[in-house]
Amino acid sequence: MAEELALLVADVFEAAGALRRAGEALAGAEGQTQARWQLMSVVSEESLPVARAARRLGVARQGVQRIANELVRDGLAEFRDNPDHRTSSLLALTPSGRRALEAITARAEAAHRVMGEGIAQADLATLRALLRRLTEQTDQWAEAEADAGTGAEAGGAKRGTRSRAAADRQPE
Repeated sequence: MAEELALLVADVFEAAGALRRAGEALAGAEGQTQARWQLMSVVSEESLPVARAARRLGVARQGVQRIANELVRDGLAEFRDNPDHRTSSLLALTPSGRRALEAITARAEAAHRVMGEGIAQADLATLRALLRRLTEQTDQWAEAEADAGTGAEAGGAKRGTRSRAAADRQPE
């Protein structure tokens, strides 16, 4: 079982790389990057502080702040006052940002239809369920290792921290 799991991990990394490359191509066709697409997607349902958006994406706040600043500079997003925290503005999409996100999402939906040709919907659902289970068990293992002080890190995004909209819009 350990050998099959190791092979699965290698396959997942290979698939993630292919999906990242596809995501860059999809976003690039609309003049964006995958990182910008991901951030626009995360704040599309509700305005969020940069730190919370970073947690949902499972990446460093500093990198998300840089991308947020670029989106604001380019008129795709704006910072709004946060009624819950004076010094932590909310990142929100502008109408131009929504249009850019909708264009990328439309491209992604078309690409997903092509990528999924010949794969039964039931097979995709089973695969998603297995990957979620594996992710949960991996997170549990990493947390137990960290709690035991063995040096293993429990870092990374927790399952369910990405918004459903973000998960649905991204090719990953």
